[in-house]
Amino acid sequence: MNWTDERVELLRKLWSEGLSASQIAAQLGGVSRNAVIGKVHRLKLSGRGRATAAPARQKKTAQGSTVQKSVARAASASRHVTTSIGATALQTQFDAEPVARHYIRPVENVVVPISRHLQLVELTERTCKWPNGDPLSEDFNFCGNEAAETGPYCKYHARVAFQPAAERRRNR
Repeated sequence: MNWTDERVELLRKLWSEGLSASQIAAQLGGVSRNAVIGKVHRLKLSGRGRATAAPARQKKTAQGSTVQKSVARAASASRHVTTSIGATALQTQFDAEPVARHYIRPVENVVVPISRHLQLVELTERTCKWPNGDPLSEDFNFCGNEAAETGPYCKYHARVAFQPAAERRRNR
Protein backbone atom coordinates (compact mmCIF):
# COMPACT_ATOMS: atom_id res chain seq x y z
CA MET A 1 0.00 0.00 0.00
CA ASN A 2 1.38 3.41 -0.96
CA TRP A 3 0.82 6.58 1.02
CA THR A 4 -0.68 8.93 -1.54
CA ASP A 5 -1.04 12.63 -0.89
CA GLU A 6 -4.79 12.24 -0.42
CA ARG A 7 -4.33 9.45 2.13
CA VAL A 8 -1.68 11.45 4.00
CA GLU A 9 -4.01 14.46 4.18
CA LEU A 10 -6.85 12.26 5.41
CA LEU A 11 -4.46 10.80 8.01
CA ARG A 12 -3.50 14.30 9.18
CA LYS A 13 -7.16 15.32 9.40
CA LEU A 14 -8.25 12.22 11.31
CA TRP A 15 -5.24 12.44 13.65
CA SER A 16 -5.97 16.08 14.46
CA GLU A 17 -9.60 15.13 15.20
CA GLY A 18 -8.31 12.79 17.88
CA LEU A 19 -9.12 9.40 16.37
CA SER A 20 -7.03 6.45 17.51
CA ALA A 21 -4.56 4.74 15.21
CA SER A 22 -6.88 1.73 14.97
CA GLN A 23 -9.83 3.88 13.97
CA ILE A 24 -7.74 5.70 11.37
CA ALA A 25 -6.49 2.40 9.94
CA ALA A 26 -10.06 1.15 9.65
CA GLN A 27 -11.18 4.31 7.84
CA LEU A 28 -8.22 4.35 5.48
CA GLY A 29 -8.49 0.63 4.74
CA GLY A 30 -5.62 -1.57 3.56
CA VAL A 31 -3.31 -0.29 6.29
CA SER A 32 -2.50 -1.59 9.76
CA ARG A 33 -2.58 0.27 13.03
CA ASN A 34 1.21 0.04 13.27
CA ALA A 35 1.57 1.52 9.78
CA VAL A 36 -0.55 4.48 10.86
CA ILE A 37 1.56 4.95 13.99
CA GLY A 38 4.77 4.79 11.95
CA LYS A 39 3.50 7.33 9.41
CA VAL A 40 2.36 9.66 12.20
CA HIS A 41 5.85 9.57 13.71
CA ARG A 42 7.55 10.13 10.36
CA LEU A 43 5.26 13.08 9.71
CA LYS A 44 5.96 14.33 13.27
CA LEU A 45 2.29 14.80 14.04
CA SER A 46 2.71 15.09 17.81
CA GLY A 47 0.09 17.79 18.37
CA ARG A 48 -3.09 15.77 18.52
CA GLY A 49 -6.65 16.78 19.26
CA ARG A 50 -8.89 14.77 21.53
CA ALA A 51 -11.95 12.83 20.40
CA THR A 52 -13.79 13.72 23.60
CA ALA A 53 -12.99 16.85 25.48
CA ALA A 54 -11.60 16.07 28.90
CA PRO A 55 -13.30 17.99 31.68
CA ALA A 56 -11.17 20.82 33.02
CA ARG A 57 -9.58 20.01 36.35
CA GLN A 58 -10.20 22.32 39.24
CA LYS A 59 -7.13 23.93 40.73
CA LYS A 60 -6.49 23.08 44.36
CA THR A 61 -6.92 25.92 46.75
CA ALA A 62 -5.51 26.35 50.22
CA GLN A 63 -9.01 26.34 51.71
CA GLY A 64 -11.24 23.64 50.21
CA SER A 65 -14.92 23.51 50.90
CA THR A 66 -16.03 21.29 53.76
CA VAL A 67 -18.43 19.43 51.48
CA GLN A 68 -15.58 18.35 49.18
CA LYS A 69 -13.48 17.29 52.18
CA SER A 70 -16.27 15.16 53.67
CA VAL A 71 -16.91 13.50 50.30
CA ALA A 72 -13.21 12.76 49.91
CA ARG A 73 -13.03 11.29 53.42
CA ALA A 74 -16.05 9.06 52.78
CA ALA A 75 -14.57 7.83 49.51
CA SER A 76 -11.15 7.11 51.00
CA ALA A 77 -12.61 5.21 53.95
CA SER A 78 -14.06 2.52 51.68
CA ARG A 79 -11.16 2.06 49.25
CA HIS A 80 -7.39 2.02 49.30
CA VAL A 81 -5.41 5.14 48.51
CA THR A 82 -2.61 5.11 45.94
CA THR A 83 0.14 7.66 46.03
CA SER A 84 2.14 8.64 43.00
CA ILE A 85 5.12 10.55 44.28
CA GLY A 86 8.51 9.68 42.84
CA ALA A 87 9.62 6.09 43.32
CA THR A 88 6.49 5.25 45.31
CA ALA A 89 4.17 5.60 42.32
CA LEU A 90 2.82 2.06 42.60
CA GLN A 91 2.89 1.79 46.38
CA THR A 92 -0.53 1.21 47.88
CA GLN A 93 -1.52 2.19 51.38
CA PHE A 94 -4.40 0.38 53.04
CA ASP A 95 -6.49 1.72 55.89
CA ALA A 96 -6.70 -1.56 57.81
CA GLU A 97 -3.97 -4.00 58.74
CA PRO A 98 -4.13 -7.34 56.89
CA VAL A 99 -5.32 -10.32 58.87
CA ALA A 100 -2.66 -13.01 59.15
CA ARG A 101 -3.85 -16.56 58.76
CA HIS A 102 -2.03 -19.20 60.73
CA TYR A 103 -2.21 -22.78 59.60
CA ILE A 104 -1.30 -25.25 62.28
CA ARG A 105 0.02 -28.56 61.06
CA PRO A 106 -1.19 -31.51 63.07
CA VAL A 107 1.51 -32.83 65.37
CA GLU A 108 2.06 -36.56 65.05
CA ASN A 109 4.44 -38.00 67.61
CA VAL A 110 7.36 -36.17 66.07
CA VAL A 111 10.74 -37.27 67.32
CA VAL A 112 13.58 -34.92 66.53
CA PRO A 113 16.70 -36.99 65.85
CA ILE A 114 19.92 -36.25 67.68
CA SER A 115 22.43 -34.77 65.27
CA ARG A 116 25.76 -36.53 64.76
CA HIS A 117 27.47 -33.14 64.17
CA LEU A 118 29.40 -34.18 61.05
CA GLN A 119 31.73 -31.83 59.15
CA LEU A 120 31.50 -31.40 55.37
CA VAL A 121 34.38 -33.80 54.66
CA GLU A 122 32.71 -36.51 56.79
CA LEU A 123 29.47 -36.60 54.76
CA THR A 124 28.74 -39.58 52.51
CA GLU A 125 25.94 -40.48 50.10
CA ARG A 126 24.05 -42.13 52.95
CA THR A 127 24.23 -39.31 55.53
CA CYS A 128 21.76 -36.49 56.09
CA LYS A 129 23.06 -33.21 54.70
CA TRP A 130 20.81 -30.92 56.77
CA PRO A 131 22.91 -27.90 57.88
CA ASN A 132 22.98 -26.92 61.56
CA GLY A 133 23.96 -23.39 62.55
CA ASP A 134 25.65 -20.54 60.73
CA PRO A 135 27.96 -21.62 57.87
CA LEU A 136 30.40 -18.84 58.83
CA SER A 137 30.83 -20.01 62.43
CA GLU A 138 33.32 -22.65 63.54
CA ASP A 139 30.68 -24.87 65.17
CA PHE A 140 28.75 -25.29 61.89
CA ASN A 141 27.94 -28.94 61.12
CA PHE A 142 25.49 -31.27 59.39
CA CYS A 143 22.88 -33.65 60.84
CA GLY A 144 24.70 -36.80 59.65
CA ASN A 145 21.95 -39.31 60.45
CA GLU A 146 21.09 -42.03 57.95
CA ALA A 147 19.51 -40.49 54.84
CA ALA A 148 16.54 -41.95 53.03
CA GLU A 149 17.18 -43.48 49.61
CA THR A 150 15.05 -40.84 47.88
CA GLY A 151 16.94 -37.71 48.91
CA PRO A 152 19.75 -36.02 50.80
CA TYR A 153 17.98 -35.81 54.17
CA CYS A 154 16.94 -38.15 56.97
CA LYS A 155 13.21 -38.85 57.40
CA TYR A 156 12.73 -35.99 59.86
CA HIS A 157 14.52 -33.32 57.82
CA ALA A 158 12.87 -34.53 54.60
CA ARG A 159 9.48 -33.82 56.18
CA VAL A 160 10.66 -30.34 57.19
CA ALA A 161 12.15 -29.57 53.78
CA PHE A 162 9.44 -30.95 51.50
CA GLN A 163 5.76 -30.14 52.05
CA PRO A 164 3.07 -32.37 50.57
CA ALA A 165 1.51 -30.85 47.43
CA ALA A 166 -1.95 -30.60 49.03
CA GLU A 167 -0.57 -28.51 51.90
CA ARG A 168 1.25 -26.15 49.51
CA ARG A 169 -2.00 -25.52 47.62
CA ARG A 170 -3.82 -24.83 50.88
CA ASN A 171 -1.21 -22.23 51.94
CA ARG A 172 -1.60 -20.17 48.74
